[in-house]
Amino acid sequence: MNTRKPIHPGEVLQQDVIEPLGISITEAAKCLGVSQETLAALLNTNSSVTPEMAVRIGKATRTSPESWLQMQIKYDLWVVNQKTFEVEEWTTSSEAR
Repeated sequence: MNTRKPIHPGEVLQQDVIEPLGISITEAAKCLGVSQETLAALLNTNSSVTPEMAVRIGKATRTSPESWLQMQIKYDLWVVNQKTFEVEEWTTSSEAR
């Protein structure tokens, strides 16, 4: 398990795309076809990249939607792995005897 927290894709979008281009959140949201509130929630790491949003970002940035979803999956798995779960391992019926 990776112990270093992955960066949220919203932070990548803001730091590596929106800020270098010098566009506002309002302008970026309009280009993506989403509300300013929806984009702000993503950039502030309060929401996740959905498959639809990944396609929108991919088209706007000429990148693959899969790369945005992969970033989200890595982030989500890291967050979940920080929690403690009480889980019993499954066994085959022959092992249970």
